Amino acid sequence: MRKGVYPGSFDPPTLAHLDIIKRASELVDELHVVIAQNPRKVFSFSVEAREIMLQKMTKDIPNVRIGHTSDLVVRYAQENGLKVLFRGLRNIADYEAEYQLFQFNKNLNNEVETVYLFPSTRNGFVSSSSIKELVYHHADISLYVHEDIINDVINGLPKK
Repeated sequence: MRKGVYPGSFDPPTLAHLDIIKRASELVDELHVVIAQNPRKVFSFSVEAREIMLQKMTKDIPNVRIGHTSDLVVRYAQENGLKVLFRGLRNIADYEAEYQLFQFNKNLNNEVETVYLFPSTRNGFVSSSSIKELVYHHADISLYVHEDIINDVINGLPKK
């Protein structure tokens, strides 16, 4: 059984994330969508709230498992027998950060292969921080956030 992991902060999860989740889930038998704690970030949503939102978004994708880790994702992959690490790549700024992360991960565990997926054209510019800004300014987020979690996102973020 081929198993993979798609990590992220998902704060909040977007349709761009869902795009990658759906496509990655077609490439493996089991996909772990893992909320990775990043000590350099301040989060708007608790891990539990992000897990619930991801569960709502992926309820129709049977081979997706939602989880979280406060450890390195490459260690999570090793501990769970996951051989493929999926990452989304939107732009050149993402590329530079992802290239460095790839090198660290390869040095930590050469058995985990990283696969980069580009978001669809419709989602290529969407980011969690953009969603937060739109909510702050009372703008419509329905083009960027799954319909099942729109209220969770709006009610969970401060507004102007």
